[in-house]
Amino acid sequence: MGRSRRTIPEELLLLALDPATGTTAQPQSLDLGLAGAQLVELALAGRIAPDGDRIAVVMARPTGDPTLDSALELLRRRGSPVRAVHWIGGPRLGLRQTYLSHLERCGMVHAVAGQMCGVLPTTRYQATDTAISREIRSRLDSAIRTGVPPDPRTAALAALAHAVGLGKHLYPGNEGRSSRSRLRDLIRHDPMGGLVAHAVMDVQNGVGAAPRRNTNGTGAGPTAGTRPTATATAPGVPMQPRRGSMARAVAH
Repeated sequence: MGRSRRTIPEELLLLALDPATGTTAQPQSLDLGLAGAQLVELALAGRIAPDGDRIAVVMARPTGDPTLDSALELLRRRGSPVRAVHWIGGPRLGLRQTYLSHLERCGMVHAVAGQMCGVLPTTRYQATDTAISREIRSRLDSAIRTGVPPDPRTAALAALAHAVGLGKHLYPGNEGRSSRSRLRDLIRHDPMGGLVAHAVMDVQNGVGAAPRRNTNGTGAGPTAGTRPTATATAPGVPMQPRRGSMARAVAH
C-alpha cells in the first residue's frame, strides 16, 4: 500500500490530539483503538478479513508500512484466526509512541518538552498543520450532518472514535449530544470497523473469553450466560485465541 494516504491509526491519533494542549484525549482507551485501527487498515489493504468474530490472514505480503507489517506478521505467526477481542486486549507497549514518532517524522506534529509538577519531564505533541486535522474532522462532521453513508475508511474511523470515547472530545456538552449519537450510529456502515469497535468496547468492559476445560483438556466455549474476562499475555504479543464466543509512555 502506498504511503500517500494517512492510515486509520494515524487519523485516529490526530483526532485525539488536543490542538491547544498537545495532550491526547482518552489515552488508555486510545491505545486499544490504535490496535483495532491497525486491523481495519490491514483489512482495507486486503491482508486480513473477518472470520466470524475472529481475524484471519488472507494475504501475508507486506504492505510497506513497518508498523502495520509488524502486526500482520504477528497475526500470520498465529497460524489460525485470532479473536479480535483477544488481539486488541493484548498489551502493545509503545504503540501510541510509535505512531506519534511517525507523525513527527512526517512533519504532521512536533514534540514539545515540558515538566510535570516542575520535576518530571514530559513530552507533548502538537499538530504542525491543523488543516490535516480539520480535514479529518470535516469528514466525520459531514457524515453526521448529511446522513449519507460514508466511505469505509470514514465509517471505520467514526466507529473507532466512538469506541474509544472521543465523542465527548469532538462534540462536547449537551449541544453535542445528538452528534455523539449519530457518531455512534455510523458504526453500522462498515462491518470490519464495527467488529473491531465492538471488540474495543468489550475489552474496556472486561468482556473476553475464558473457556471451560473439557475432560481431555481442550478449550471449550464459555458456560452459557457468563461473560468471562480476557487474559493478558506477554508484552507486545496478542492474547491467545480461545474457542468459543467473541475480547503509555507518551503524551497524556
